[in-house]
Amino acid sequence: MTESDVKKPLPNGPQEGVNYPISVLYCGNCSLPVEYCEYHPEYEKCKVWLEKNLPEEFEKLVKLSGDGGDEDATEEKKRQKRGGKGIVKARKKEEVPKQVCVSRAPRGKKKSVTVVTGLSSFDIDLKVASKFFGTRFACGSSVTGDDEIVIQGDVKDDLFDVIPEKWPEIDEDFIEDLGDLKR
Repeated sequence: MTESDVKKPLPNGPQEGVNYPISVLYCGNCSLPVEYCEYHPEYEKCKVWLEKNLPEEFEKLVKLSGDGGDEDATEEKKRQKRGGKGIVKARKKEEVPKQVCVSRAPRGKKKSVTVVTGLSSFDIDLKVASKFFGTRFACGSSVTGDDEIVIQGDVKDDLFDVIPEKWPEIDEDFIEDLGDLKR
């Protein structure tokens, strides 16, 4: 170990050039020290409070950060606030052809599942439809994709009768058999 590796202890007692007691100014909006307001999610409100109550500190803060003002406001609106998924934009419904596709996919050696897609184009709640299929065929049924329901077992032939019976807006002409597919 060399002499430069040895750390010098911090000095005890008052330090030269520091006025005691040390006074810290706190923001009335976020309750942080004024120099940390920029890290608070509501920084714009902090700036308004500082400008109103501590104008000399506000001037120092503006000079240090070089804020113009409005350019940060647009960035603030885009930034996500405290977790969550942020602003979820509603997707526009695209005009997709109203078609229900039914197919069978192998699962293991002798077992298979039936895949139903396209029910959401008829504004049918997929969870309700999955529950209906599960109780109707006494099997497991789940929503696996954006517009996909997987029914355990080979019930493809029965679906051509069951779907128009349950949802009259879906005619048998709208149901297409895709045959056997790999998932």
